[in-house]
Amino acid sequence: MPKAGGTESTESTESTGNAGSAEGVVTGAGARAGTAVGTGPGKRSAGGPSGRGFGGGFGGAVGAEWAKLWSLRTPYVCLLVGFLLTGVFTYYYGAVARINDKPVQPLGNAPVSSVMLGQFTVIVMAMVMVTSEYGTGSIRSSLLWVPVRHRVQLAKALVAAAVAFAAGISFSVLGMAVARIPFRGHASFDAAEAAGQTLAVGAYCALVAVLTVGTAFVVRTAAGALSAVFVLVSVLPSICTGLGGEFLLAVNDHLPQTSGGHFMLGADGAPYPRPVGLLIMVAWTGAAHLAGRLVLRRRDA
Repeated sequence: MPKAGGTESTESTESTGNAGSAEGVVTGAGARAGTAVGTGPGKRSAGGPSGRGFGGGFGGAVGAEWAKLWSLRTPYVCLLVGFLLTGVFTYYYGAVARINDKPVQPLGNAPVSSVMLGQFTVIVMAMVMVTSEYGTGSIRSSLLWVPVRHRVQLAKALVAAAVAFAAGISFSVLGMAVARIPFRGHASFDAAEAAGQTLAVGAYCALVAVLTVGTAFVVRTAAGALSAVFVLVSVLPSICTGLGGEFLLAVNDHLPQTSGGHFMLGADGAPYPRPVGLLIMVAWTGAAHLAGRLVLRRRDA
């Protein structure tokens, strides 16, 4: 009997130990499960993408787009090419004006003319912000962390506009500095007028960048987006002016590049005042942005 009692005691001890072990396993699993749930996509953690350390909401989306843009080589190459184009073209513009003995004109006209070519460096930079993500599939990650679709597009447009505005101002300042040398008295300089044209060039570049972002969300491929924007800002004005006619010339005056040129130059012979040219540019930009938003809502990735 003592032996049997000892056996029962031993079995009871083993059962208690096994139950304790099982409870420990369950507790550990529960803790691990709790950790997994706590750090899942739907929860916040101290160091996660949506945690306080990284910021959230629209501000976090803007910060993420800024970081992604400068992690690429494209913006650096585009800005470098833009500066080179501006320097070469404005020097050529001033030299031609002096050689042909053209009437005295504002010094800021040189960078305004050069931005019609340099704008494509801004267009490529803004386009890559969208098409590179669709090309690699990383747009899925962007839309996962920013579920509100229009915030993704708005963040990209804001970052593109800010960089393009700064680039446009830099192009204008550099262009005036370079063109002053070959002009040799064939250009006038007024500080207020030069500042106005500089800001206008920056605004034009910013609007073109936002227009490109919207177009890229519609087309979603680099070749398609670049072709669409190129036709809109360059090919159509050339066709309208080449064919001539009252109707086509009127259409040309309401295209983005032509209206932007009237806004930046403010020439006396323009068909409308400078603010109207700005409004036409804003209308084209808004239409492209809304089109991109509509396509993004219907077919995100």
